[in-house]
Amino acid sequence: MAGTQRTRAAAVPEVKAAALSAAFVTALRRAGLTCSPDRAVRLAEALRLVPPSDVGKLYWASRVVLVSARDQLPVFDSVFAAVFRGGFDPAAPHPAAAAPGSPPAVQADARTRPSPAEDRAPGRAPAHPRTTPAVASAGADSSGDHTPGREAVLAMASPEERLHATSFAQLTGEEVLEIRRLAARLLLATPTRRSRRTRKSAHSSARLDVRATVRAARRSGSDTTRLLYARRREQRRKLVLLCDVSGSMEPYARIFVALLQGAVATAGAEAFVFSTRLTRLTRQLALRDPDEALARAADAAPDWSGGTRIADSIRRFVDEHGRRGLARGAVVVIFSDGWAQEDPGNVAAQMARLRRLAHTIIWVNPRKAAPGYQPLAGGMAAALPFCDTFVSGHSYAALAEVAAAIRGGGTSLKERGNSCR
Repeated sequence: MAGTQRTRAAAVPEVKAAALSAAFVTALRRAGLTCSPDRAVRLAEALRLVPPSDVGKLYWASRVVLVSARDQLPVFDSVFAAVFRGGFDPAAPHPAAAAPGSPPAVQADARTRPSPAEDRAPGRAPAHPRTTPAVASAGADSSGDHTPGREAVLAMASPEERLHATSFAQLTGEEVLEIRRLAARLLLATPTRRSRRTRKSAHSSARLDVRATVRAARRSGSDTTRLLYARRREQRRKLVLLCDVSGSMEPYARIFVALLQGAVATAGAEAFVFSTRLTRLTRQLALRDPDEALARAADAAPDWSGGTRIADSIRRFVDEHGRRGLARGAVVVIFSDGWAQEDPGNVAAQMARLRRLAHTIIWVNPRKAAPGYQPLAGGMAAALPFCDTFVSGHSYAALAEVAAAIRGGGTSLKERGNSCR
Protein backbone atom coordinates (compact mmCIF):
# COMPACT_ATOMS: atom_id res chain seq x y z
CA MET A 1 0.00 0.00 0.00
CA ALA A 2 2.83 2.37 0.89
CA GLY A 3 4.59 1.51 -2.37
CA THR A 4 1.41 2.32 -4.33
CA GLN A 5 1.11 5.72 -2.67
CA ARG A 6 4.75 6.49 -3.41
CA THR A 7 4.24 5.49 -7.04
CA ARG A 8 1.21 7.74 -7.33
CA ALA A 9 3.00 10.65 -5.66
CA ALA A 10 5.93 10.22 -8.01
CA ALA A 11 3.58 10.25 -10.98
CA VAL A 12 2.43 13.80 -10.21
CA PRO A 13 4.45 16.05 -12.55
CA GLU A 14 6.31 18.96 -11.06
CA VAL A 15 5.41 22.47 -12.13
CA LYS A 16 8.38 24.63 -13.08
CA ALA A 17 8.79 27.86 -11.16
CA ALA A 18 8.99 29.88 -14.40
CA ALA A 19 5.69 28.48 -15.75
CA LEU A 20 3.93 28.99 -12.41
CA SER A 21 5.21 32.55 -12.10
CA ALA A 22 4.32 33.51 -15.69
CA ALA A 23 0.79 32.10 -15.45
CA PHE A 24 0.10 33.72 -12.06
CA VAL A 25 1.34 37.12 -13.26
CA THR A 26 -0.87 36.73 -16.33
CA ALA A 27 -3.89 36.14 -14.06
CA LEU A 28 -3.03 39.28 -12.07
CA ARG A 29 -2.68 41.36 -15.25
CA ARG A 30 -6.04 40.16 -16.55
CA ALA A 31 -7.58 41.14 -13.22
CA GLY A 32 -6.27 44.70 -13.59
CA LEU A 33 -3.07 44.55 -11.51
CA THR A 34 -0.01 45.96 -13.30
CA CYS A 35 2.87 43.46 -13.27
CA SER A 36 5.86 43.73 -15.60
CA PRO A 37 7.66 40.65 -16.98
CA ASP A 38 10.73 41.35 -14.86
CA ARG A 39 8.61 40.79 -11.73
CA ALA A 40 7.61 37.39 -13.08
CA VAL A 41 11.31 36.60 -13.50
CA ARG A 42 12.05 37.74 -9.94
CA LEU A 43 9.21 35.60 -8.57
CA ALA A 44 10.51 32.55 -10.45
CA GLU A 45 13.99 33.16 -9.04
CA ALA A 46 12.57 33.49 -5.52
CA LEU A 47 10.60 30.24 -5.85
CA ARG A 48 13.69 28.42 -7.09
CA LEU A 49 15.86 29.74 -4.27
CA VAL A 50 13.31 29.13 -1.49
CA PRO A 51 10.71 26.55 -2.61
CA PRO A 52 7.51 27.17 -0.60
CA SER A 53 6.40 24.24 1.52
CA ASP A 54 2.79 25.42 1.93
CA VAL A 55 0.31 27.90 0.49
CA GLY A 56 1.00 30.46 3.22
CA LYS A 57 4.68 30.71 2.38
CA LEU A 58 3.84 30.88 -1.32
CA TYR A 59 1.43 33.76 -0.58
CA TRP A 60 4.04 35.85 1.22
CA ALA A 61 6.74 35.16 -1.37
CA SER A 62 4.39 36.23 -4.17
CA ARG A 63 3.09 39.25 -2.26
CA VAL A 64 6.57 40.59 -1.46
CA VAL A 65 7.65 40.36 -5.11
CA LEU A 66 4.46 41.37 -6.94
CA VAL A 67 2.68 43.90 -4.68
CA SER A 68 4.10 47.41 -4.55
CA ALA A 69 1.17 49.41 -3.10
CA ARG A 70 -1.47 48.90 -0.43
CA ASP A 71 -4.34 49.48 -2.84
CA GLN A 72 -3.20 46.45 -4.88
CA LEU A 73 -3.82 44.01 -2.02
CA PRO A 74 -7.57 43.40 -2.63
CA VAL A 75 -6.99 42.37 -6.24
CA PHE A 76 -3.92 40.32 -5.34
CA ASP A 77 -5.68 38.48 -2.51
CA SER A 78 -8.69 37.77 -4.71
CA VAL A 79 -6.63 36.34 -7.56
CA PHE A 80 -4.37 34.36 -5.21
CA ALA A 81 -7.38 32.77 -3.52
CA ALA A 82 -8.89 31.90 -6.88
CA VAL A 83 -5.68 30.39 -8.24
CA PHE A 84 -4.08 28.62 -5.29
CA ARG A 85 -6.95 27.96 -2.88
CA GLY A 86 -9.43 26.64 -5.43
CA GLY A 87 -11.96 29.38 -4.81
CA PHE A 88 -12.67 30.26 -8.43
CA ASP A 89 -15.66 28.78 -10.23
CA PRO A 90 -16.05 29.84 -13.88
CA ALA A 91 -19.78 29.06 -13.81
CA ALA A 92 -20.48 31.33 -10.83
CA PRO A 93 -20.09 35.10 -10.46
CA HIS A 94 -17.13 36.41 -8.55
CA PRO A 95 -17.92 36.41 -4.81
CA ALA A 96 -16.90 40.03 -4.49
CA ALA A 97 -18.66 41.22 -7.62
CA ALA A 98 -21.67 42.59 -5.79
CA ALA A 99 -19.70 44.44 -3.14
CA PRO A 100 -19.06 48.11 -3.82
CA GLY A 101 -15.44 48.87 -4.57
CA SER A 102 -14.57 45.22 -4.96
CA PRO A 103 -11.67 44.22 -7.22
CA PRO A 104 -12.39 43.16 -10.80
CA ALA A 105 -13.13 39.56 -11.49
CA VAL A 106 -10.43 37.28 -12.80
CA GLN A 107 -10.94 37.23 -16.57
CA ALA A 108 -9.57 33.77 -17.13
CA ASP A 109 -11.15 30.39 -17.58
CA ALA A 110 -10.39 28.11 -14.64
CA ARG A 111 -10.40 24.51 -15.71
CA THR A 112 -8.82 21.33 -14.55
CA ARG A 113 -6.58 19.29 -16.78
CA PRO A 114 -8.72 16.62 -18.47
CA SER A 115 -8.35 13.20 -16.92
CA PRO A 116 -7.56 10.14 -19.08
CA ALA A 117 -10.26 9.11 -21.56
CA GLU A 118 -11.32 6.08 -19.58
CA ASP A 119 -11.93 8.20 -16.45
CA ARG A 120 -13.75 11.05 -18.17
CA ALA A 121 -17.52 11.18 -18.00
CA PRO A 122 -19.36 10.61 -21.31
CA GLY A 123 -20.16 13.79 -23.19
CA ARG A 124 -17.83 15.99 -21.19
CA ALA A 125 -16.11 18.55 -23.37
CA PRO A 126 -12.31 18.60 -23.23
CA ALA A 127 -10.43 21.61 -21.97
CA HIS A 128 -9.66 24.41 -24.38
CA PRO A 129 -6.64 23.44 -26.49
CA ARG A 130 -4.95 26.81 -25.94
CA THR A 131 -5.09 26.76 -22.16
CA THR A 132 -1.80 26.95 -20.30
CA PRO A 133 -1.22 25.09 -17.01
CA ALA A 134 -0.42 27.41 -14.16
CA VAL A 135 -0.53 25.65 -10.81
CA ALA A 136 -0.56 21.98 -9.88
CA SER A 137 -1.67 20.59 -6.55
CA ALA A 138 -2.56 17.19 -5.23
CA GLY A 139 -6.18 18.12 -4.75
CA ALA A 140 -9.51 17.08 -6.23
CA ASP A 141 -10.05 16.68 -9.96
CA SER A 142 -12.95 18.09 -11.98
CA SER A 143 -15.25 15.25 -10.98
CA GLY A 144 -14.76 15.87 -7.27
CA ASP A 145 -12.65 12.74 -6.73
CA HIS A 146 -10.16 13.25 -3.88
CA THR A 147 -8.14 10.13 -4.69
CA PRO A 148 -4.43 10.71 -3.99
CA GLY A 149 -2.39 11.08 -7.13
CA ARG A 150 -5.04 13.05 -9.03
CA GLU A 151 -3.84 16.47 -10.14
CA ALA A 152 -5.95 19.63 -10.08
CA VAL A 153 -4.59 22.21 -12.48
CA LEU A 154 -5.82 25.74 -12.95
CA ALA A 155 -5.54 26.63 -16.64
CA MET A 156 -5.95 30.04 -18.20
CA ALA A 157 -6.34 31.04 -21.83
CA SER A 158 -4.22 34.08 -22.52
CA PRO A 159 -3.11 35.49 -25.89
CA GLU A 160 -0.37 37.42 -24.08
CA GLU A 161 0.99 34.21 -22.55
CA ARG A 162 1.09 32.52 -25.95
CA LEU A 163 3.07 35.40 -27.45
CA HIS A 164 5.61 35.72 -24.64
CA ALA A 165 8.11 33.28 -26.15
CA THR A 166 7.40 34.01 -29.83
CA SER A 167 10.24 35.68 -31.71
CA PHE A 168 9.45 39.17 -32.98
CA ALA A 169 10.38 38.04 -36.50
CA GLN A 170 7.52 35.47 -36.46
CA LEU A 171 4.71 37.78 -35.38
CA THR A 172 1.75 38.64 -37.57
CA GLY A 173 0.56 42.22 -38.05
CA GLU A 174 -2.03 42.02 -35.27
CA GLU A 175 0.44 40.33 -32.92
CA VAL A 176 2.99 43.06 -33.57
CA LEU A 177 0.48 45.67 -32.43
CA GLU A 178 -0.20 43.68 -29.23
CA ILE A 179 3.49 43.22 -28.43
CA ARG A 180 4.18 46.88 -29.16
CA ARG A 181 1.51 47.82 -26.64
CA LEU A 182 3.06 45.51 -24.03
CA ALA A 183 6.63 46.64 -24.74
CA ALA A 184 5.68 50.30 -24.30
CA ARG A 185 4.37 49.49 -20.79
CA LEU A 186 7.62 47.93 -19.55
CA LEU A 187 9.16 49.81 -16.65
CA LEU A 188 12.89 50.40 -17.11
CA ALA A 189 14.77 51.62 -14.03
CA THR A 190 18.49 52.35 -13.90
CA PRO A 191 20.66 51.90 -10.77
CA THR A 192 21.22 54.84 -8.48
CA ARG A 193 24.38 56.87 -7.96
CA ARG A 194 25.48 59.32 -5.28
CA SER A 195 25.09 62.91 -6.38
CA ARG A 196 27.33 65.83 -5.48
CA ARG A 197 24.29 67.62 -4.09
CA THR A 198 23.40 67.08 -0.46
CA ARG A 199 20.28 67.11 1.67
CA LYS A 200 19.78 67.79 5.35
CA SER A 201 20.01 64.89 7.74
CA ALA A 202 19.07 64.59 11.40
CA HIS A 203 21.55 61.77 12.07
CA SER A 204 24.99 62.51 13.45
CA SER A 205 26.39 59.61 11.40
CA ALA A 206 26.12 61.82 8.30
CA ARG A 207 28.79 64.29 7.24
CA LEU A 208 28.97 67.53 9.21
CA ASP A 209 27.67 70.43 7.10
CA VAL A 210 30.08 73.14 8.17
CA ARG A 211 28.62 75.88 5.94
CA ALA A 212 25.06 75.31 7.12
CA THR A 213 26.22 75.23 10.75
CA VAL A 214 28.11 78.55 10.38
CA ARG A 215 25.15 80.20 8.58
CA ALA A 216 22.82 79.11 11.39
CA ALA A 217 25.22 80.56 13.96
CA ARG A 218 25.41 83.89 12.10
CA ARG A 219 21.63 84.16 11.90
CA SER A 220 21.37 83.66 15.65
CA GLY A 221 23.93 86.39 16.32
CA SER A 222 26.05 84.20 18.55
CA ASP A 223 27.75 80.84 18.68
CA THR A 224 25.44 77.88 18.38
CA THR A 225 25.71 74.49 19.94
CA ARG A 226 23.54 72.90 17.25
CA LEU A 227 25.46 71.04 14.58
CA LEU A 228 23.85 70.46 11.20
CA TYR A 229 24.52 67.36 9.11
CA ALA A 230 23.99 66.50 5.46
CA ARG A 231 24.01 63.44 3.25
CA ARG A 232 24.75 63.16 -0.44
CA ARG A 233 21.62 62.60 -2.48
CA GLU A 234 21.02 59.53 -4.60
CA GLN A 235 19.65 59.82 -8.11
CA ARG A 236 18.94 57.51 -11.00
CA ARG A 237 21.58 57.17 -13.68
CA LYS A 238 20.69 58.48 -17.12
CA LEU A 239 19.35 55.95 -19.61
CA VAL A 240 20.37 56.25 -23.27
CA LEU A 241 18.91 53.92 -25.92
CA LEU A 242 20.36 53.55 -29.43
CA CYS A 243 18.36 51.39 -31.83
CA ASP A 244 19.52 50.03 -35.19
CA VAL A 245 16.72 50.50 -37.74
CA SER A 246 18.56 49.15 -40.77
CA GLY A 247 17.06 46.59 -43.16
CA SER A 248 18.47 43.58 -41.28
CA MET A 249 16.80 44.76 -38.05
CA GLU A 250 13.39 45.50 -39.60
CA PRO A 251 11.47 42.61 -37.91
CA TYR A 252 12.77 43.63 -34.48
CA ALA A 253 13.09 47.42 -34.78
CA ARG A 254 9.30 47.88 -34.90
CA ILE A 255 9.12 46.42 -31.37
CA PHE A 256 12.29 48.03 -30.04
CA VAL A 257 11.14 51.51 -31.07
CA ALA A 258 7.94 50.95 -29.07
CA LEU A 259 10.16 50.05 -26.11
CA LEU A 260 12.07 53.29 -26.65
CA GLN A 261 8.80 55.22 -26.68
CA GLY A 262 7.78 53.75 -23.32
CA ALA A 263 11.22 54.41 -21.82
CA VAL A 264 11.13 58.06 -22.90
CA ALA A 265 7.64 58.54 -21.45
CA THR A 266 8.15 56.71 -18.13
CA ALA A 267 11.88 56.77 -17.38
CA GLY A 268 12.95 60.04 -19.01
CA ALA A 269 15.32 58.18 -21.32
CA GLU A 270 17.15 59.62 -24.32
CA ALA A 271 16.33 57.78 -27.56
CA PHE A 272 18.33 57.57 -30.78
CA VAL A 273 17.99 55.48 -33.94
CA PHE A 274 20.65 54.85 -36.54
CA SER A 275 21.07 53.21 -39.91
CA THR A 276 23.40 55.12 -42.19
CA ARG A 277 23.28 58.12 -39.83
CA LEU A 278 22.27 58.95 -36.26
CA THR A 279 18.90 60.57 -35.46
CA ARG A 280 17.75 61.78 -32.05
CA LEU A 281 14.08 60.92 -31.42
CA THR A 282 13.56 61.86 -27.78
CA ARG A 283 11.20 64.72 -28.59
CA GLN A 284 9.19 62.74 -31.15
CA LEU A 285 8.78 59.72 -28.85
CA ALA A 286 7.72 61.86 -25.88
CA LEU A 287 4.16 62.07 -27.21
CA ARG A 288 1.49 60.24 -25.22
CA ASP A 289 -0.11 58.70 -28.30
CA PRO A 290 2.19 55.78 -29.21
CA ASP A 291 0.98 55.55 -32.84
CA GLU A 292 1.57 59.24 -33.47
CA ALA A 293 4.93 59.07 -31.71
CA LEU A 294 6.10 56.19 -33.88
CA ALA A 295 4.81 57.90 -37.03
CA ARG A 296 6.76 61.07 -36.25
CA ALA A 297 9.83 58.98 -35.42
CA ALA A 298 9.68 57.30 -38.82
CA ASP A 299 9.35 60.70 -40.54
CA ALA A 300 12.34 62.08 -38.62
CA ALA A 301 14.63 59.21 -39.71
CA PRO A 302 14.76 59.15 -43.53
CA ASP A 303 17.39 56.38 -43.54
CA TRP A 304 14.97 53.88 -41.98
CA SER A 305 15.58 50.32 -43.33
CA GLY A 306 18.81 51.40 -45.02
CA GLY A 307 22.36 50.20 -44.50
CA THR A 308 24.25 49.99 -41.21
CA ARG A 309 27.08 52.28 -40.10
CA ILE A 310 27.70 51.50 -36.44
CA ALA A 311 31.07 53.22 -36.07
CA ASP A 312 29.96 56.48 -37.68
CA SER A 313 26.73 56.55 -35.64
CA ILE A 314 28.54 55.98 -32.34
CA ARG A 315 31.15 58.59 -33.29
CA ARG A 316 28.43 61.18 -33.92
CA PHE A 317 26.71 60.27 -30.66
CA VAL A 318 29.90 60.67 -28.63
CA ASP A 319 30.96 63.91 -30.36
CA GLU A 320 27.58 65.67 -30.40
CA HIS A 321 25.87 64.29 -27.27
CA GLY A 322 28.01 61.95 -25.16
CA ARG A 323 30.94 64.24 -24.44
CA ARG A 324 28.53 67.03 -23.49
CA GLY A 325 27.29 64.97 -20.58
CA LEU A 326 24.55 62.76 -22.02
CA ALA A 327 26.59 59.55 -21.85
CA ARG A 328 28.77 60.40 -18.86
CA GLY A 329 27.95 57.92 -16.10
CA ALA A 330 24.87 56.70 -18.02
CA VAL A 331 23.49 53.27 -18.86
CA VAL A 332 23.75 52.94 -22.64
CA VAL A 333 21.70 50.26 -24.42
CA ILE A 334 22.44 49.44 -28.08
CA PHE A 335 19.92 47.41 -30.07
CA SER A 336 21.69 46.00 -33.13
CA ASP A 337 22.67 42.74 -34.83
CA GLY A 338 26.19 44.05 -35.42
CA TRP A 339 26.10 43.70 -39.22
CA ALA A 340 28.14 46.79 -40.12
CA GLN A 341 29.28 47.98 -43.55
CA GLU A 342 32.59 49.33 -42.31
CA ASP A 343 35.96 48.39 -40.90
CA PRO A 344 35.61 46.51 -37.57
CA GLY A 345 38.63 48.46 -36.31
CA ASN A 346 36.63 51.69 -36.54
CA VAL A 347 33.79 50.07 -34.56
CA ALA A 348 36.24 49.04 -31.84
CA ALA A 349 37.76 52.54 -31.70
CA GLN A 350 34.39 54.27 -31.29
CA MET A 351 33.19 51.71 -28.74
CA ALA A 352 36.35 52.38 -26.73
CA ARG A 353 35.49 56.09 -26.67
CA LEU A 354 31.96 55.33 -25.52
CA ARG A 355 33.33 52.92 -22.89
CA ARG A 356 35.32 55.72 -21.28
CA LEU A 357 32.15 57.79 -20.81
CA ALA A 358 29.37 55.34 -19.97
CA HIS A 359 28.84 53.55 -16.70
CA THR A 360 27.34 50.44 -18.36
CA ILE A 361 27.00 49.35 -21.99
CA ILE A 362 24.33 46.76 -22.78
CA TRP A 363 24.19 45.23 -26.26
CA VAL A 364 20.88 43.69 -27.35
CA ASN A 365 21.26 41.40 -30.38
CA PRO A 366 18.17 39.36 -31.37
CA ARG A 367 20.35 37.04 -33.47
CA LYS A 368 21.89 35.75 -30.25
CA ALA A 369 18.81 33.57 -29.65
CA ALA A 370 19.57 31.40 -32.71
CA PRO A 371 20.93 27.91 -31.86
CA GLY A 372 24.70 27.78 -32.12
CA TYR A 373 25.05 31.53 -32.50
CA GLN A 374 28.55 33.00 -32.23
CA PRO A 375 29.39 36.72 -32.48
CA LEU A 376 31.46 36.36 -35.67
CA ALA A 377 30.10 39.37 -37.58
CA GLY A 378 32.78 42.03 -37.87
CA GLY A 379 30.93 44.81 -36.09
CA MET A 380 29.59 42.57 -33.34
CA ALA A 381 32.94 40.89 -32.66
CA ALA A 382 34.66 44.29 -32.49
CA ALA A 383 32.06 45.83 -30.13
CA LEU A 384 31.59 42.92 -27.73
CA PRO A 385 34.81 43.41 -25.68
CA PHE A 386 33.57 46.86 -24.65
CA CYS A 387 30.11 45.70 -23.50
CA ASP A 388 29.13 44.82 -19.95
CA THR A 389 26.09 42.69 -20.84
CA PHE A 390 25.09 40.83 -23.99
CA VAL A 391 21.44 39.71 -24.28
CA SER A 392 19.09 38.71 -27.10
CA GLY A 393 15.80 40.56 -26.47
CA HIS A 394 14.28 38.65 -29.41
CA SER A 395 10.90 38.08 -27.71
CA TYR A 396 8.69 39.71 -25.12
CA ALA A 397 9.88 37.25 -22.46
CA ALA A 398 13.50 38.01 -23.37
CA LEU A 399 12.87 41.72 -22.77
CA ALA A 400 12.87 40.84 -19.06
CA GLU A 401 16.61 40.18 -19.41
CA VAL A 402 17.01 43.63 -20.93
CA ALA A 403 15.12 45.23 -18.03
CA ALA A 404 17.20 43.27 -15.50
CA ALA A 405 20.44 44.34 -17.18
CA ILE A 406 19.36 47.99 -17.14
CA ARG A 407 18.43 47.66 -13.47
CA GLY A 408 21.87 46.27 -12.75
CA GLY A 409 20.85 42.69 -12.05
CA GLY A 410 22.00 41.17 -15.34
CA THR A 411 24.95 38.86 -15.86
CA SER A 412 28.01 40.91 -16.75
CA LEU A 413 30.48 39.81 -19.39
CA LYS A 414 33.29 40.89 -17.12
CA GLU A 415 33.82 42.71 -13.86
CA ARG A 416 34.99 46.29 -14.23
CA GLY A 417 36.76 48.01 -11.36
CA ASN A 418 36.23 51.59 -12.47
CA SER A 419 34.15 52.96 -9.59
CA CYS A 420 34.59 56.63 -10.48
CA ARG A 421 31.99 56.55 -13.27
